[in-house]
Amino acid sequence: MITLIFRMKIQDGKEDAALAQLDKMATAVAENEPGALAYVFHRSLDDASQVVLYESYEDDAAFQTHMKTPHMAEFQASISELFDTSEIEVTRLDRVAAVTRG
Repeated sequence: MITLIFRMKIQDGKEDAALAQLDKMATAVAENEPGALAYVFHRSLDDASQVVLYESYEDDAAFQTHMKTPHMAEFQASISELFDTSEIEVTRLDRVAAVTRG
């Protein structure tokens, strides 16, 4: 299993466009990537410009497929116009214990 946490900050004045792009990306993953087990965007309750993505894939092949999709290419192209690229942080995780429900 491959799991990542992706943190980013929406640029000032770009909130609506950024949220629309995040929704579009999540929809595309849901419709086209059966190997994506979770792809969930969250916003900070303390700072609405802070976005966290929790993503999990069944294996490295599913993650590599995700990275090569047209919707990922479109999302990557939008990052510099919607998000503060100096604030992006990606952490790859190794699951040690879990409980998941609905």
